[in-house]
Amino acid sequence: MLIAITGASGQFGRLTAELLLDHIEPASLLLISRSPEKLADFAARGCSVRKGDFDDRDGLTAALAGADRMLMISGTRVGFREPQHTNAVRAAQAAGVGHIVYTSFIAADPGNPSLAVKDHLFTETLLHASGLEWTVLRDAQYAEAVLDAMGPLVVATGRMTSLARNGRMAFVCRQDCVAAAVAVLLGQGHAGKTYNITGPELLSYGDVGRLLADVSGQPVQFVDTDAEGLYALFDSLGIPRQPVDNLVVSNVPWNSDDMVSFEVAVRDGHFAILSDDVERLTGRPPRSLRDLLMANHDQLLAAAGAMRAGHASHP
Repeated sequence: MLIAITGASGQFGRLTAELLLDHIEPASLLLISRSPEKLADFAARGCSVRKGDFDDRDGLTAALAGADRMLMISGTRVGFREPQHTNAVRAAQAAGVGHIVYTSFIAADPGNPSLAVKDHLFTETLLHASGLEWTVLRDAQYAEAVLDAMGPLVVATGRMTSLARNGRMAFVCRQDCVAAAVAVLLGQGHAGKTYNITGPELLSYGDVGRLLADVSGQPVQFVDTDAEGLYALFDSLGIPRQPVDNLVVSNVPWNSDDMVSFEVAVRDGHFAILSDDVERLTGRPPRSLRDLLMANHDQLLAAAGAMRAGHASHP
């Protein structure tokens, strides 16, 4: 069986490839990326590496030749992914891929106002109608988003600005999402199933602010705002309202249309989903946000210090 991973040079793709290689031979792994040179280390280990791009259906079809199963890692253009994901599914059909495992997002349901969810709901519907076997992994918000993006800004400024109020979600560590994906890729009986891949507890943004204060030793003030106020904050940081490929501003890789609509969905309770699917798939409970932050305490403080210094030098 040949397992293909799209977007294989990204964080999720590389982690999945590493974990798969603990269980299968390199010749059974096909890694696809629009930047295949970033996968030279895997090619040297015997994995097949091919160029493939969600924007080029014909090229992606050729890249998928021979693949039996495909991990389809969602694209990064939140709010603009429908054409890309259509190309990916159609390419898989044309290439004869039998089973697509798709990284979706929690609560990908009609009525959810999050732009990210709308893309995923479209893709899930596309998969259901594709005639292929499929498995959907609805990953909750990565806990690493707090460590890498939200946390440094909050600790640096001492302020958690949000419109989410008491809405909650179950932050999940990326490695737990990867382990769940590998379990599905290597297992049987997962076709036609949707799994909710969540962390072990539901947390509000206020809970996260208190956790960051506890871990960092820095006071954090919670500032309630509305959509206009949140847009103003992101505008002041130079974060674009629509997606720009490979752009990271103040450690934030997302656009503000995405983040504001996401917080509205949190506020309105759409993401308050807690599941034991990680443990059922992997045999172990998911890691908590607190554990991740405590284990990376020095990284969090260093990032906050760098952000504070950067703001001080650019009044």
